[in-house]
Amino acid sequence: QVKLVESGGGLVQPGGSLRLSCEVSGSPFSLYDMGWYRQAPGEQRELIGTMSSGGRTIYPNSLKGRFTISGDNAKNTVWLQMNSLKPEDTAVYYCNARNLFAAYWGQGTQVTVSS
Repeated sequence: QVKLVESGGGLVQPGGSLRLSCEVSGSPFSLYDMGWYRQAPGEQRELIGTMSSGGRTIYPNSLKGRFTISGDNAKNTVWLQMNSLKPEDTAVYYCNARNLFAAYWGQGTQVTVSS
């Protein structure tokens, strides 16, 4: 069973940075396309970006430049580096792993951007 555990969320001031972690257990994350999503209260879950099983990253134009996904195969961990954070980035952030056969979600980590 694949398990994803996000961490690293918290309260940060506008303009600050955070790095979220997604620790993967049960399978190497390199067998999956990994994604980060977020969901603000009352909003639909939004894609932040993906990293393919081959390591290629793709981001929506609206978030390109501030958010970066990376991974470490030895630690079986995927990160989301977030810079120049804005109040509208406040949301629960989720890690996702998917391939042709299954999809898995973590429990999410809260990020609050406020002064």
